[in-house]
Amino acid sequence: MIDQTFDRMVREKHEHLSFFFDEETGLKCVIAIHNTTLGPSLGGCRMRSYDSLPAAVEDALRLAEGMTYKSSLAGLDLGGGKAVIIQDPKEIKDRKRFFEAYARIIDKVGGKYITAEDMGTSDEDMKVINKITKHVVGLPEDLGGVGNPAPYTARGTVCGILAASRFRFGSEDLSGKKVIIQGVGAVGSRVASQLKELGASLVISDVDQGSIKRVVELTGAEVVSPEALYDVEGDIFCPCAMGQTVNPRTIERLKVKVIAGAANNQLSDPTVYGLLEEKGITYVPDFVINAGGIIAVSIEQTKRSKDWMVKKVDGIGDTVFRVLDESKKRNRFPERVAIELAKERIEAAKTH
Repeated sequence: MIDQTFDRMVREKHEHLSFFFDEETGLKCVIAIHNTTLGPSLGGCRMRSYDSLPAAVEDALRLAEGMTYKSSLAGLDLGGGKAVIIQDPKEIKDRKRFFEAYARIIDKVGGKYITAEDMGTSDEDMKVINKITKHVVGLPEDLGGVGNPAPYTARGTVCGILAASRFRFGSEDLSGKKVIIQGVGAVGSRVASQLKELGASLVISDVDQGSIKRVVELTGAEVVSPEALYDVEGDIFCPCAMGQTVNPRTIERLKVKVIAGAANNQLSDPTVYGLLEEKGITYVPDFVINAGGIIAVSIEQTKRSKDWMVKKVDGIGDTVFRVLDESKKRNRFPERVAIELAKERIEAAKTH
């Protein structure tokens, strides 16, 4: 595993990978830093159980690299990093002590990595971390933070969906367009609500029946099972849950023209580029469209104004259209083009 991981780090130019263990709490953590050319790496702390350590490392490396490109294309002076805690959140006995231990780990990294909320962690956890280290964002408003970043992730995602619609259908008018939303949690539910207001017809799915009930009451959306979702005929598929749901098995079943959603790591691997192109599906790179959250929390470090932040989030639509337009001009898959554009900004920064 070590040889393969190190070869990958060299190949993909990852700067740093750390493994940490806290004996007192049992905390096991992986921190990956992909690139810090534009500034310190920033990325959320994801906590979940994994089938194996290699699976956790894979998640950390992929997510950290995605954060590099996300920050670059969003015009932020930040790099990409990610922390992965290998732990089922429900099995933590003393959450406060657990995240105090995590905060001490973050402090040891010395500011090269700034942590934030992600799957399995909360703004309350960030409050605990903030008492020990300054290298944290996503704090509640009463501590000078922006609070829950989900509204901004959702806002940027909707801006991106409108841009994708303009590119693919020639108009941002969503009236009569069927949007299939996978996952209606903190972000997906807000995306659903906003798309309903814009006239879209919604089909939703989630494993959490409570979330389903709330969104149906708000939007009147049609509900299908998680597996049946891939067989629904529509215009836009909007993944807002777990990653890698766009894979050879599901692509074969999809009956949409556009994929544009807030989930991270939506594609299983680059081999699906050709499959999506063969089916004529326009894919919006996830790290472009879901940048609203990182734009929001970044102002806690940069001290930019909230007005600046909201304008930047609304600009995600322009970035999405630029990526899709460049993809057409270069005759290359949108994700490849987005990575190229992100790298161009990073390389330009090295010469200044």
